[in-house]
Amino acid sequence: MGGYILRRCLIALPSLLGISAVLFTVLALAPGDPFEELATNPNVPPEVRAALRVQFGLDDPVWERYVRWLASMLQGDWGYSFVSRINVDELILQRLPTTIVVIGLSQVLAILVAIPVGVLAAVKPYSWFDRIASTVAFVGFSLPTFFTGVLFILLFSITLGWLPFVYRTDISSTGWQFLWDHFKQSIMPITVLGLYQAASMMRYVRSAVLDVIRLDYVTTARSKGLSERAVVMRHVVRNAMIPVVTLVALQMPAVFGGAIVTEQIFRIPGIGSLLIDAILRNDTPVIMAVTFVFSGLVIFFNLVADVLYGWLDPRISYR
Repeated sequence: MGGYILRRCLIALPSLLGISAVLFTVLALAPGDPFEELATNPNVPPEVRAALRVQFGLDDPVWERYVRWLASMLQGDWGYSFVSRINVDELILQRLPTTIVVIGLSQVLAILVAIPVGVLAAVKPYSWFDRIASTVAFVGFSLPTFFTGVLFILLFSITLGWLPFVYRTDISSTGWQFLWDHFKQSIMPITVLGLYQAASMMRYVRSAVLDVIRLDYVTTARSKGLSERAVVMRHVVRNAMIPVVTLVALQMPAVFGGAIVTEQIFRIPGIGSLLIDAILRNDTPVIMAVTFVFSGLVIFFNLVADVLYGWLDPRISYR
């Protein structure tokens, strides 16, 4: 198993390097100038703008700038924000924990909802439970997160007044009240993301369980006198989880994309809102760093999926 994990890590490193090269090249060739605001300011001479471009190496060839950026990044220097006037890594570290908490808890919610509902729907196919769950799932992944987010705000914040719809970082409470206030304002974004992912995941769980539950070894397990619960939990669910793990790993880019939209709706100070703000202000170092972090997180979750493959099916780790 250790050799299998090492091989997957060695495969992930070139992928991450290639993604960084493509991202840097695209951003370097994209139109726009991070110092264009200085060009429209009559109080800033053109010589100052030219000197800044030379200082930050914006007129150097793309490959030279990429090599310099990569070397600096490996040393822990991720660049300098042209807008915020602070180091990029400080900006990311301020925002990343909030995004990780929202995405992580939303995925936990999606798994806790999708797996039990999908398994029950597959065990009793075409029953009333299966039909209701399938209908709700179709409606759930047909509605985008920005629509359901607005509905949640109208219902739970404006109409009922139960939950705050603006994420605040200046909470003055302490102790358990501080944790509760933070959790309370995170309920709606976590639920919006989690239920959206659970809707599509539930359909895959149902399909995977239906494929496995009809196999010969499941029939053999029943013929040995095992209870239906033992057959489903020990022999069906574990083997059915392999395609579901693939789905979760492949959906991570969509999860981060949904998180960006959700953060804009609920005004969450996460890394997604940082990316949107950097794009609007043409803050290239921040855009590059944030997109690279997103890419790294996606590759990390795919690596976790590969490790789970080896745990769910030990034959994979020996290939």
